[in-house]
Amino acid sequence: MLTPLVFKVVLVLLLLFIIFNLALALIRMVKDDTTSEKPMSYYLGRRVLFSAIVVILLIIALKSGILVPNMRPY
Repeated sequence: MLTPLVFKVVLVLLLLFIIFNLALALIRMVKDDTTSEKPMSYYLGRRVLFSAIVVILLIIALKSGILVPNMRPY
């Protein structure tokens, strides 16, 4: 019973980290500072990487039975 809760918390934290990286990329784009050490593409690449990790984790959780989809949503 504890495993699905921990899994959902991890997913929410990953999604928040994705939003955080997207915000950092936005700040980098608006600032247009050429002396910064990390370009905007660095943060966008991390966002894509963590999005792929979230999708893979969801597929693994659905296949292993940790998460059970709702068959009748109405």
